[in-house]
Amino acid sequence: MLIKQNNKLVSIIIPAYNEESSIERLLNELESYTSKFEIIVVNDASSDNTAQILNNFKKFKIITHPYNKGYGAALKTGIRAASGEYILTMDADGQHRPDEISKLLEYIDDFDMVVGAREKNMNKEWIRVPGKWVLSKVANYLSGMSIPDINSGFRLIRKECVKEFSHVLPNGFSFSTTITLALIHAGFDVKYVPIKVSHRNEGKSTVRQGRDGAITLLLITRCISLFNPLKIYIPAAIAILLPSILYALFGVIVYLSFPKTAIVGLLTGIIIIFFGILSDQIAVIRREPH
Repeated sequence: MLIKQNNKLVSIIIPAYNEESSIERLLNELESYTSKFEIIVVNDASSDNTAQILNNFKKFKIITHPYNKGYGAALKTGIRAASGEYILTMDADGQHRPDEISKLLEYIDDFDMVVGAREKNMNKEWIRVPGKWVLSKVANYLSGMSIPDINSGFRLIRKECVKEFSHVLPNGFSFSTTITLALIHAGFDVKYVPIKVSHRNEGKSTVRQGRDGAITLLLITRCISLFNPLKIYIPAAIAILLPSILYALFGVIVYLSFPKTAIVGLLTGIIIIFFGILSDQIAVIRREPH
């Protein structure tokens, strides 16, 4: 049975894929929390000994995917099965510490989502830093605010918020980034709380570095097209229109003729603006609940 935290019911959801080196330690630490929270572990068709380890923890609700669906899909499965009004997500790699949960719960009455912001340079794989830096800057620009930790997996979210945006939330690792931008863009209250994380318990990330860069670029493109395409199209149009106008004026004043290059630039800028308006309308439709 769940115990109310500030009159709110909370379910903890842990997606797990090939985490045999860390999941046992995490669940041992969480066993004392089973009297307060509903704890759901979603095994995303792990190919190692994760499933066998989970069988030893009878106090937890264990859900197993028949095949690997992705980080976001595992979270969606857990959310659908959760009884709580609020969802608290944790990663299975041992980085998130149960004793930090109370920091998020402090703000449960005042915010729709509370995110644990990791300390800078904590547990970072340096080969992934450039992509994450670009993604963070793009997200800040699209949201109009500074986001301390765009893809932290340690967050407390009102379940109704997740359900409202479930149709745009991806099945992959970009779930966290997308839900962050969705809630901020829709005007929900989001709070970032500094947290400490532990070093990863043995093993290593399942994200392949060569693939990670391409996925990050796709994620950036997806975020732009879904949440604020005008912030990209309008500056691009201005960057083309302004020099085209200046060049046109120069041609008319000096040569008493309208340069063909300027005409092409002006038309290109205008077309980009119209594409931006169209993209923005499509984005609004995509974000609307189905």
